[in-house]
Amino acid sequence: MKLTDELWAAAEPTYRRILDHPFLLGLADGTLPRAAFRHFVVQDSHYLRDYARALAVCAAKAPGEDEVLAFCNDAVGAIAAEQEMHGEFTAALGGPADGDEAVLPTTRAYTSYLLATAYGGSFAEALGAVLPCYWIYARVGEELARRSSPDPLYAKWIAAYGDEGFQSVVRRVLELTDRIGAELSAAERRRVVEHFTTTSRYEWMFWDAAWRGESWPV
Repeated sequence: MKLTDELWAAAEPTYRRILDHPFLLGLADGTLPRAAFRHFVVQDSHYLRDYARALAVCAAKAPGEDEVLAFCNDAVGAIAAEQEMHGEFTAALGGPADGDEAVLPTTRAYTSYLLATAYGGSFAEALGAVLPCYWIYARVGEELARRSSPDPLYAKWIAAYGDEGFQSVVRRVLELTDRIGAELSAAERRRVVEHFTTTSRYEWMFWDAAWRGESWPV
């Protein structure tokens, strides 16, 4: 079995829960409250800064020059998305609000797990941890692009991840995943699956946190 097939089989129940989440359903039909989308955009900006760091560690551990360059470019792209697209969304939502600087519990937990795995594990383990943010967003973007949204702001978000440019980046990472998967020991392959499954769950939790308006309880 290809590694990507094994990974998707492990995470598909979580992905189905993601597609059924009211946050994404609200994006697609335009009913998502602006407060929930603001929460998501702010926390995603925090997330992408650390995701870029995790991608940079992937670049440092990558097996070949092509992979080093690709992950470096992806790290730069994550920062660019934070500065450009999220800046536009924040402006459309009325600009920064009090408390926007706070990194909230789910964001902190997710990025801490990503960075710990990237720094402490092998290249394959790091790849397993960062992969859901590529792959699940591509699948969600592809699915929602079929419907788009009557809300222009939400339609713009959907279009960014349904775009062929983003989809081609994800295909490149999936091809790499299968190449290195063929060389992994059974034990390391299990660790990759565990990391992929864990961060897939964090993807669900991230949208759920925005939907709930998560804050620090104390």
